[in-house]
Amino acid sequence: MTKEDRTKALQSEIIETRREMSLSDLCRVCTVTSERVVQLVDEGVVEPDGRKPAEWRFSGRSVRRVVVAERLSRDLRLNAAGAALVLDLLDEVKQLRQRLVRLEETDES
Repeated sequence: MTKEDRTKALQSEIIETRREMSLSDLCRVCTVTSERVVQLVDEGVVEPDGRKPAEWRFSGRSVRRVVVAERLSRDLRLNAAGAALVLDLLDEVKQLRQRLVRLEETDES
């Protein structure tokens, strides 16, 4: 993990405590253009509240998803649709692992 990736990961952990942010806030934190965020929204990487970009509000979770999508784009040359698919699969794996842990805890009781 590069120094830049560590910084972005730390920023995303800090930002996740914040309730919501604007498009410009998200762009600044993730160091991406608004055009790139629009593209990521179109592909379902992030889902803002609001109808148009000027009204969009993003959760702290969006920071992590944008940072990871950008890393996938840079490192694996995935397009936005591919990054969306990978992020959804990673979320599913995380949920399944949490479920497995709960089931194992229940079996031990």
